[in-house]
This record gives sequence, C-alpha cells and structure tokens, in this order.
Amino acid sequence: MRRSCVVQAWGSSSDERAAAFPCDGLIDRPEGEVFRAVEIAAPTDLAFRWLCQLRAAPYSYDWIDNLGRRSPRRVIDGLDQLQVSQRFMKMFRLVAFEADRSITFHSTTAVFGRVAGTYLVVPTDATRSRLVVKLVYIAPSGPYGWLLKRLLPAGDLIMMRKQLLTLKALIERDAQRARDGVDHTH
Repeated sequence: MRRSCVVQAWGSSSDERAAAFPCDGLIDRPEGEVFRAVEIAAPTDLAFRWLCQLRAAPYSYDWIDNLGRRSPRRVIDGLDQLQVSQRFMKMFRLVAFEADRSITFHSTTAVFGRVAGTYLVVPTDATRSRLVVKLVYIAPSGPYGWLLKRLLPAGDLIMMRKQLLTLKALIERDAQRARDGVDHTH
C-alpha cells in the first residue's frame, strides 16, 4: 500500500515511500502504513539529537499528548544516549537505532493496537537534511478497530504534522544559533 494521498504520505516523496526502513518487518502483514517528511535546514547530527528528545516529550499538541506540559524547547543533555527498550513519547519502546540516522520503535496497546515506526534523518547536503517517518500498524480487533483503521491515518497526520513542524523549527533555530556562534543549549 504505497498510496500518495496527503493523509497517507504528507511531505514524503515517492522514492522515500519506496525505500526500506528499519521498522519494516516488525509487524507481519501490517494493515496500514503512513509516511511523513519535512526538509530541515540543519545537518543530520543536530536533527538526530533533537529526535532523541522524543524520549522526554512528544512535541505535538502538548495539551493532548503531554498532559498539558510544554515539550522542552532546548536539548536536554543525555537523551541522545540511546539504549534498546527506552521509552519514547510515553507509549513507544526503542527497538533499534543508528546514531545520527534513525530511531525505530514499537508499541502494543489496547487502544491503538500494534504500531511500529522509524524516524529517519537523511542528509541532502552538508547543511540540510530530510526527516522522514514511516509508521506501520495493525488496529485492535472489533468495531473499534474497524473505526480506528479508517481514522488513524488522518489523526496521525494532524498530530505528527505538528510534531515534525515543531521539531523542524527548534532544529533550525539551533542550527542558526550555531552558525551565529550562539550557545544553543540554554
């Protein structure tokens, strides 16, 4: 299922949707997949360091998915020290990572079923990168699962679009500060 409608593929290219991702194979016969992507005016190492901040908060609509607490607006030292099984965005567990390149996670819950995904940072040149996300899922069984299969891609688009645009703004802010010689950790 490699559809290119906005709900299924916001911001991603056909080449990105055709690429292999580390989350492929974590869920046998997924019922759905979605892709999200943004261009970032920052090198991959900075983008990846900010991805690691997803251990602390989801960076989406904080009033919905962070119990009203604001996601941190600066890099928290140590969150880039990754280990398999660490919690990400409260409901996910880290299953694999490649430094400065990818973070792959998985979750099984009664509400959302099984979800696996990869955040991938791809350099486009020395100062720019793409942040590409792939999610695969199997909704829970029953009438709720039937409804969730139809609503999950649109709901995810709303939440993840906000997340990626928030991360993009924070990453680009820190990249500009680094170019200007300003300490971006405070």
